[in-house]
Amino acid sequence: MDSFPKRLRSEIEYIGLSQKEFAAKIGIKKRTLDTYLGLQQSMPPADTAVKIAAALGVSVEYLVTGKEYQHKTDISKYLQFKDLLDDLAVLPEETLNPIKAVVRAFAEEGRGKLK
Repeated sequence: MDSFPKRLRSEIEYIGLSQKEFAAKIGIKKRTLDTYLGLQQSMPPADTAVKIAAALGVSVEYLVTGKEYQHKTDISKYLQFKDLLDDLAVLPEETLNPIKAVVRAFAEEGRGKLK
């Protein structure tokens, strides 16, 4: 069974950062990160766990349990685009289709960079 340290190590490797780089990114010392990755399985405080999960793009629940909590409707990540979506909603289809094509092209390019 995977543990918090194993999942944490795996996720850090997945995003392609060294442990030192990751520690700096979330604002903790490398030695502190080492305690979370070590055999003693020290768990971070809640505020640090939230920073770690956010930087990795996973939930705290996943890091701790290995299970991902699924919200029925998680619109929070889309709220930053509300004004843009309101503007797009009033555009005629002939204007909207080329915009969709451009956005999809950039999104695919972005997804390719994540791999």
